[in-house]
Amino acid sequence: MSEPASISAGIAARYATAIFEIADENKALDGLETSINDLQAALDDSAELRNLISSPLVSREEQGAAIIAIAAKMGLDPMMSNALALMAENRRLFVLPALIAALRSQLAEARGEVTADVTSAKALTKTQSEKLAKTLSARVGKKVTINATVDESIIGGLVVKVGSKMIDSSIRSKLDSLQNVMKEVG
Repeated sequence: MSEPASISAGIAARYATAIFEIADENKALDGLETSINDLQAALDDSAELRNLISSPLVSREEQGAAIIAIAAKMGLDPMMSNALALMAENRRLFVLPALIAALRSQLAEARGEVTADVTSAKALTKTQSEKLAKTLSARVGKKVTINATVDESIIGGLVVKVGSKMIDSSIRSKLDSLQNVMKEVG
């Protein structure tokens, strides 16, 4: 991981831990989850919001006022609104995407869940997704949530990543392996 990315991840992890612990103490994990889902949707939909959190040209005061107004308009949990205001005050809003990911991870861990990132050449059907989740749950020992993406360049098969383990059964990787073996022979 590059140094700026690891610094951002560290900052996000500290904020996420603090926010999660406060929400857990106040029995407000459901409200926190709703808030982070709403924030993620807003970030996905709004280039202006992405610019607001990442632009060095926007002052602390402007960032703070804007994020407080956005949080109020979205009806975010007061604890999350306060955290966003603090992050703006400390010029840390740029870690918001990493913060959301860290909070999602902590929420899933608290529920005894794990997320599997699955890449396939074509979209998985609901039946395939459910069967894969059931199989992975049996292997991992926790409830598995599938985060599916499509990458046609893998030609066929699946690439599954659960935590630090990755299973690559894609045709592309098998062709790459075959090509490497042929290079070694010839």
